[in-house]
Amino acid sequence: MLEWIAAVCIMVLMAILWPIVKCFGEGSQSTLLLQGLEIPRRESKRSTERCDSNCATGTQQNPGGRDESPTVALICKPSALANYLLKHCMTFCKQLRIQKFNWRVSSFLQTIFGALWPYDCPVHFIRDHLQLSDDGLVALDWAVVGAHHKRRRTSSNSTSPILLVIPNSIGKITRNVLKLCEAGLSHGYLPVVFNRRSQNGTPLSTVKLQQFGDPTDLREAVRYIRYRQPAGQIYAVSESTGSGLLLSYLGECGSSSYVTAAACLSPIFRCQSWFENGPTWPFHWALLLYQKICLSRYRTVLGEHVQADSLFSSCSLREMEEALFCQSGSKGTLVEGAGGWDAYWESNDPLRDIDEVAIPVLCVCSQDDPIRGEPRATLPLELFESNPHFFLLLTGHGGHCGFSTPDEGSNVWSHQALLEFFRATNDFFTAEERGNLAARRRGLGGAGKTFRHRSISTCKRVPVCSHNIQAIYNWQRSYTR
Repeated sequence: MLEWIAAVCIMVLMAILWPIVKCFGEGSQSTLLLQGLEIPRRESKRSTERCDSNCATGTQQNPGGRDESPTVALICKPSALANYLLKHCMTFCKQLRIQKFNWRVSSFLQTIFGALWPYDCPVHFIRDHLQLSDDGLVALDWAVVGAHHKRRRTSSNSTSPILLVIPNSIGKITRNVLKLCEAGLSHGYLPVVFNRRSQNGTPLSTVKLQQFGDPTDLREAVRYIRYRQPAGQIYAVSESTGSGLLLSYLGECGSSSYVTAAACLSPIFRCQSWFENGPTWPFHWALLLYQKICLSRYRTVLGEHVQADSLFSSCSLREMEEALFCQSGSKGTLVEGAGGWDAYWESNDPLRDIDEVAIPVLCVCSQDDPIRGEPRATLPLELFESNPHFFLLLTGHGGHCGFSTPDEGSNVWSHQALLEFFRATNDFFTAEERGNLAARRRGLGGAGKTFRHRSISTCKRVPVCSHNIQAIYNWQRSYTR
């Protein structure tokens, strides 16, 4: 704990010094980045150009003057859904009004604020410990408002939509996660936070940690949520490196994901390269130290299966990931599924099955993200320009999971955007289904080109998870605290 406090103090000190050097050039730099990303699309004559809208071009300058950030850009393949989103999601066209000398212009401070700044949250959590098929434990934290609701359970007959929140891969519950749960409750959702094995106080009942892109535990958790709340639609939101798990799940399960729509806040797309190169060094050092502190309580038991000395002496995120999943243990036995570094990412790359994603996915990213890195090298723009299920909401400022504005009030701009995206997506497909039903009644057979969407209601594919849900999810195997 003392090491983590020291890390925070050093990061705060650097946050005070770094903006003095960079704040004068950061505003113009983000404008140039937006223009630079747009140049190749202007020269291209293909049909996959960005949506033809003032709020989608990304090069429109704010009428307020030079000391405000550029207009938000929506990058996607033109479709009926894209046009509907641009028309009904006001946040997509809302300018991020940040004055040049405001501290929010600094991506470093935005990131620190969203991750570490304390927040007096009125939300409380009811925890379910879910025992998995291999006897491992994950935790589901159901959000409620007020201490008097702290022990009240949600009715299984509730039709309220579920907001499944997947935190970052290190398990840190940030200010943004708390505010997202609060915003979800205020909009009628039932937020639930997914905690991986050994994270956020979850007991480690088996000597097995979850690999970066292995969706097995999440798949069972989603099926349990469906078992408890069969009448509620599921909307999934991931933060930072947690997006790797969500994208892996959506790609592997395809149309059997049970999820209506999803959103990723500041996702890391090219994860192998990110682990090899690492984020900016202060964040790299802090992430590494935090993971070591969390794993130190299991040092003895982990030492029987991994090389504990290599693990806790690692100097980079790659070395730590390799020590956990790609090396032999102290007794010479390989970790389950262990292999080389490249083989590890063949089965854990979040984009490995990205073409199988069957639901709309919104990715909210900032050009000045200090953890993801240079946008030209880390953002797969071709994915958003060719796949009609993916939408990239790109801003000039915001840092990593920051997106704080001076006039945000109780809701963060990115949270407003994703909640509007969920509402508009649901309205769009409801209208599409009604239109198709009316066309069939008129004998037209639903003729006409519509957006291709494979929802759970029309899913014919057998779920990837072959476990018997009645055998797994019973009260003898679901431990509650």
